Amino acid sequence: MDLTKLLKPRTIAVVGASEKEGFGGDVCRNILSYMKESDNVYFVNPRRDKVFGRPCFPSVSHVPDMVDLMIVCTPQKTVIPLLEEGAKKGCGGAVIFASGYGETGTPEGKKNEKELLEKAKELDIAVMGPNCAGYVNYVDNIQAFAFISEKRERKGNIGVVSQSGQLCLSMMDCPSMRFSYNISAGNAKGVQMEDYMEFLAEDEDTKVISLYIEGVKNAEKFVDVLNKAAAKKKPVVVLKAGRSSKGQAIAASHTGSLSGSDAAFDALLKKFGAVRVEDLEELTAMSLLLSTIPGLPGKADFASMNLSGGETAICADVGYLNGISYPDFTEETLRALKELLPGYATPNNPLDMTASLSYDADLYAKALETVMDDPNVGMVLIGYTLLYEIADPAIHYMYEGIRKVVQKKGAQCKPIAVIPFAENTRNPEYQQKLFEIGVPVLPPPVYAFKMLKKLSELVTYDYAAASHTIALPEKSGGRTYALSEHESKMELKAFGVSIPEEKIVTSPEEAAEMARAAQGAFAMKIESADILHKSDVGGVMLNVSGGSEAYEAYGRILENVRKNCPDARVNGVLMVPMLKAGTEMILGVNNDPQFGPVIMVGMGGVFVELFKDVAVYPAPVNKKEALELLRSLKSWRLLNGYRGQKKCDINALCETIVSVSKFAAANKNTLKELDINPLFVYPEGEGVGVADSLIVKYKE
Repeated sequence: MDLTKLLKPRTIAVVGASEKEGFGGDVCRNILSYMKESDNVYFVNPRRDKVFGRPCFPSVSHVPDMVDLMIVCTPQKTVIPLLEEGAKKGCGGAVIFASGYGETGTPEGKKNEKELLEKAKELDIAVMGPNCAGYVNYVDNIQAFAFISEKRERKGNIGVVSQSGQLCLSMMDCPSMRFSYNISAGNAKGVQMEDYMEFLAEDEDTKVISLYIEGVKNAEKFVDVLNKAAAKKKPVVVLKAGRSSKGQAIAASHTGSLSGSDAAFDALLKKFGAVRVEDLEELTAMSLLLSTIPGLPGKADFASMNLSGGETAICADVGYLNGISYPDFTEETLRALKELLPGYATPNNPLDMTASLSYDADLYAKALETVMDDPNVGMVLIGYTLLYEIADPAIHYMYEGIRKVVQKKGAQCKPIAVIPFAENTRNPEYQQKLFEIGVPVLPPPVYAFKMLKKLSELVTYDYAAASHTIALPEKSGGRTYALSEHESKMELKAFGVSIPEEKIVTSPEEAAEMARAAQGAFAMKIESADILHKSDVGGVMLNVSGGSEAYEAYGRILENVRKNCPDARVNGVLMVPMLKAGTEMILGVNNDPQFGPVIMVGMGGVFVELFKDVAVYPAPVNKKEALELLRSLKSWRLLNGYRGQKKCDINALCETIVSVSKFAAANKNTLKELDINPLFVYPEGEGVGVADSLIVKYKE
């Protein structure tokens, strides 16, 4: 969809221009505040000759120019006739503030929305909204925004798209934020969120894409844009409502969006290197961090420089809680710091510099450069609380020292950020000065180090190693049916999953004959797609060996099933060689209606039930991604030879994950869920063992 006339118009008509408070008046106020000299903006109102002293035309038809963009400030019933009139003047974009559409949930609202979308498509007009607050294009200084905020310079490189106009305004009210675009998409029914994302992904003036979304409407395009942004190394920061059941209900009622599975959404963002945040403070601060630093650190290793022991301890502790890597300084760095610091100071990372160096710009610069030059360090964090009223002059000297290092290093300067220790009102002069040299001021430590952990994940994200497609379903839902254990295993075996030799027997004599011919013991299980929990009905017997035991076990299993599940369809009894014990894992698939099959892997037994130590990722998964999934588990060390135990066959486990993901991708339209539980992983070189499996599918 071409958004040029919507977001980068040559001429604009404000329909419903007014001097009253509200959409019509506030849009005009913003235009007059920021676009005073513009002669390509026309006010339209049949009841006014002038608005704020500017000429006002009785209709769009009377505007003495072609019109690229209409800003429609009038009620819902007037919108379609205005679009028809605007189309005759060349209109290709419309911002519609009116409500009364699908967000109401009423039949009338849905009918209004359908008619609007059909008319916009017929006229080839890109519609923002409806029920939106408009947008500001800071690159070209275009004001199509209906909320009033403090007048100040906001031009920068963060492209914001939000389904909430109030959140757009809140971000504009943050003194440190700088935007390329700030777009309140509202219901996002005409031009969808994914369309704005695509525009920003391709926009050279946008360095960071910052989103507040309540649901994804076009999953295929959403994935495509995430992939494009990742390929360009353009960060995408996402705040999505709907983590909780109440959040999902609110999101759905607010915009009519489906929240979908939160775990699947998390996994999708992880696959494409996007950053998910949890509230507006994180969204703002993370976007600001990524937009201000010149580039990502070369490595996810940090040095922290502070003026007191207390601040140093806080950075050490909160950094540790967030998994921040503080590498040891090299011996060369330690020797250089000892020469710079007072004799009573002990150089470490995090570093207590003491306050003495902060009053000498040259010494401070030398200490900063020494730390930055350490080959183990990827980014430098400066601990300092920047107060609104400056009483202590330390910031004057510290800023000069930082500026000297940034100028001296040029393109070789490693990223720097300032971390305050309390959220006081910040001094705007020095915040701006630091911003201008590429040094962001982050929130206090609990927020800051959480963000730095996300930054670390961005630094270590390997686009080349990721598979760049996911198995989006073309259809899903409906009635379901389960496969039996044997049927499930055979489907997986066809995709390369290692399955032990097993057989369905249909008489006690056949069971006895098979047991006599074998050397080891068997697990004997009722073979029926109608019985998913076999043990609960007495349908499983373990460690059966010898003909007589097998004969007796067959009879007891059938008797138990006839008693407990008399209506179940039974194929016979499945005889499976008893697997030796190994490290117990669970491997499964859940098919998300929007984003398709999602692989889930974790430690089995009490780990999955008690600790819920699992990792998820969209299918298909390649071998490198499978390994990263395993590495992300808290219990990874148990697989990797913890405290002298034998290392598990991680290679075979990864190959099994890949094979299951291929099966899931191939069955994306019919698979509902899959479980392999337990999956035994044996010592290195000995493979894996599938003890049980269940596949549930949708009926075609």
